[in-house]
Amino acid sequence: MASTNDLKNGLVLNLEGQLWTVIEFQHVKPGKGPAFVRTKLKNVLSGKVVDKTFNAGVKVETANVDKRNMQYLYNDGQDFIFMDGDTYDQISVTPEVVGDAAKYMLENQEAIVARHDGAVLFIELPASVVLEISYTEPGLQGDRSTGGTKPATLETGAEIAVPLFLETGTKVKVDTRDGSYLGRVS
Repeated sequence: MASTNDLKNGLVLNLEGQLWTVIEFQHVKPGKGPAFVRTKLKNVLSGKVVDKTFNAGVKVETANVDKRNMQYLYNDGQDFIFMDGDTYDQISVTPEVVGDAAKYMLENQEAIVARHDGAVLFIELPASVVLEISYTEPGLQGDRSTGGTKPATLETGAEIAVPLFLETGTKVKVDTRDGSYLGRVS
């Protein structure tokens, strides 16, 4: 159990038998009336996002979630295999749980695996990863960084929009949350 005053981003709550992750929270102290906490919660399993308001100081049940740094080894055709670097235990994670993270994962890459009661809840990648462009249309003379964008396929198979001057074989930094281009890596 925790108080609403203890809420922080990433905390997993157990509300009415479902697990919710705190995405945002804000303590509000209006001029009149009691203080309250406005939160944005994401359902761990379905991904649904809801806004919920708690009175200040109310007890909320927290879920015991084990977050471990693991190494992504390979895809065995249906599941993704991760290994704990400390114990060398391997676990398989279904594509439904991995979700969009699969677009930005390379073999031997580190990721955070969150588990609750033995079941894997979600995979958390670093905020950005460096990937190589495996195919894009060739750039033309005069293409500048502020001109526009074109589609590019990354080595993982994901497609992102990149500036016109980039070419096949260039390493780029990609935001894993929304798949946006962050810059070129030399």
